[in-house]
Amino acid sequence: MPSSLHDDVHDCTEALRTALHANGITLPSLGVDLPGLAHPGLPPLVALGNCNTATAHKLAEALRKAAAR
Repeated sequence: MPSSLHDDVHDCTEALRTALHANGITLPSLGVDLPGLAHPGLPPLVALGNCNTATAHKLAEALRKAAAR
């Protein structure tokens, strides 16, 4: 995989983590999808992972507020 794609998926993941944190949201499983990095023909993926319902509600509320702007 070209390093620019590798760097981009890592940068994107960290940007998302930072934005979520700014809204009081932590997705514990957020990270780069490692199996996806092993397939050079596919674009790399960000794994959002699992979260509990309280976190899902916070995420939904943050998205609703952002959409209303």
